[in-house]
Amino acid sequence: MMNSLNRRVRILSAGAALALITLAAPQAFAATPADTLVEGFAIDDIITIDPGEAFELSTAEVTANSYSKLVGLDPADTSKVVGDLAESWTVSDDGMTYTFKLKPDLKFASGNPLTAEDVAFSFERAVKLDKSPAFLLTQFGLTGDNVTEKAKATDATTFTFTVDKAYAPSFVLNVLTATVASVVDKKVVMEHAKPMTPSAEYKYDTDFGNEWMKTGYAGSGPYKTMAWRANEAVIMEANPNYYGEKPKLKRVIYRHMKESSGQRLALENGDIDVARNLEPNDLKAIEGKDGLSSTSAPKGTIYYFSLNQKNENLAKPEVVEAMKYLVDYDAIGATLIKGIGEIHQTFLPKGQLGASDEKPYKLDVAKAKELLEKAGLKDGFSVTMDVRNTQPVTGIAESVQQTLAQAGIKLSIIPGDGKQTLTKYRARTHDIYIGQWGSDYFDPNSNAETFTVNPDNSDEGKSKTLAWRNAWDVPKELSDASKGALLEKDAAKRAAIYQDLQKKVAAVSPFVIVFQQTEVAGYSSKLKGYKLGPSFDTNFVHTVSKD
Repeated sequence: MMNSLNRRVRILSAGAALALITLAAPQAFAATPADTLVEGFAIDDIITIDPGEAFELSTAEVTANSYSKLVGLDPADTSKVVGDLAESWTVSDDGMTYTFKLKPDLKFASGNPLTAEDVAFSFERAVKLDKSPAFLLTQFGLTGDNVTEKAKATDATTFTFTVDKAYAPSFVLNVLTATVASVVDKKVVMEHAKPMTPSAEYKYDTDFGNEWMKTGYAGSGPYKTMAWRANEAVIMEANPNYYGEKPKLKRVIYRHMKESSGQRLALENGDIDVARNLEPNDLKAIEGKDGLSSTSAPKGTIYYFSLNQKNENLAKPEVVEAMKYLVDYDAIGATLIKGIGEIHQTFLPKGQLGASDEKPYKLDVAKAKELLEKAGLKDGFSVTMDVRNTQPVTGIAESVQQTLAQAGIKLSIIPGDGKQTLTKYRARTHDIYIGQWGSDYFDPNSNAETFTVNPDNSDEGKSKTLAWRNAWDVPKELSDASKGALLEKDAAKRAAIYQDLQKKVAAVSPFVIVFQQTEVAGYSSKLKGYKLGPSFDTNFVHTVSKD
């Protein structure tokens, strides 16, 4: 039965293919279709696939394979930015205006021509929607009132972008590799736009297609997204209008599979081609098996837990410091993240300009107890931690639960899927949140800004950085240093600023950074050209083929 069903996947619509995946019994296995790549992947963090709103790691990979941007990160050399839709670009003498010339004869998946007007609309849309990633563009001085003048088409193939300060050009270009800078099809998006009544909170008369785009698609990337259903699957099909190297396979399916053991079993039985969330033991289990291979890549992704400063106990400086001495980093490194990460305690991931490899903390229960006594909490206290119910996050939370208990702190773990825990975190209603942060673009400011800048700490604050999510009123000295680094064009001097900043932030911030991810994947040896990039939005699949 499964063999015949899988053969039918090749000719079924995306909706029917998704139904197949959903209904297929987990214990039944069969070879994946020859024209389809099936990846087992925990994608429960996806909230929307609208690039103007999406701000999750799994979504970054989906949009990277289905949308194009002006420029992209060079996966082979992360210090370089390469043209995507842009054939070339120049920077004005005053460092304020960037002019991009588009490649000729570009088309969206819809068949509509892709012009500089679509680029300008995409910038305008992201800024006016003002969703989570909008700050990546508004940090350049863009507002709803000026965006159409600051980001505009001067002709069909020329787009100009004017910033408010003479930033280091590498910083500006790196920001434009982020998901929020994806170019959307203006005609398709506005055909699905919903009328809005302007209000104090939202002053525009259209939602710019945002409601439809949560599950809809209007891009020009190598694959077009045909369907996404939360906690089930994402299905993409080859885009025949893609300007670049045509996809080798007709279809790509990301199948939501949360458990590492389930992914390994499905991979061994041929039900999936790639297992994306293997824990150390399952990764070891597939090594040396006929027909299977593994690959890895250092990721600019760090795992941390953070302390909401709205909680009066967690807001005490001595408690903040004590928490950093109540993590068994050595044990976590030797077991839970062996082969899939390395202990890292600073906010810049290794591989980025200015990254520090200092590790000032280790498990020291006696020191933590002294600090808690100074805080007036000699007998400890009770607190909760919101935890995405995937590994290694759950395992790390349980490890921290045990070490906190040694100092009298009773930690209650609140499990949930990625969407649930992220939504609560973004609403600032957690006590402690454990999760991962991947750089939005490969420049140190991506992490420096989110960990050290919080211009408005009120619940109504617009810049919803990680510092804001944890209600941390960042010392002005730290924020000023972070902002000043953006204007430093000398790379060595800029790196030195970040080195000093990381040391100071590690000492006083409510962030306990635990490790940096090494992404791993087990995959069928039938695959050719399968690679993991330095970031989730460089995990490209259009070059993958099958024997």
